[in-house]
Amino acid sequence: MAELKLGKLPDRTPVKLSITITPDLQAALQDYAAIYATTYGVQEPVAELIPAMLSAFLDSDRSFARIREAQRSKS
Repeated sequence: MAELKLGKLPDRTPVKLSITITPDLQAALQDYAAIYATTYGVQEPVAELIPAMLSAFLDSDRSFARIREAQRSKS
């Protein structure tokens, strides 16, 4: 079998998640969306920003990454 530089793409099937948040968090998310629009000149709904925000948070948490990797290598 040929060795390609690009590996097999991961599952990209969207998963819907419903959550309940506090009014303070909703206000902060709305403020973030407004600042995002001012910064980039593009209005994005909060629901579109949240997945990127969560990914950025998880990607920046080095302790989480270390523990997750250790757990994966055990299995």
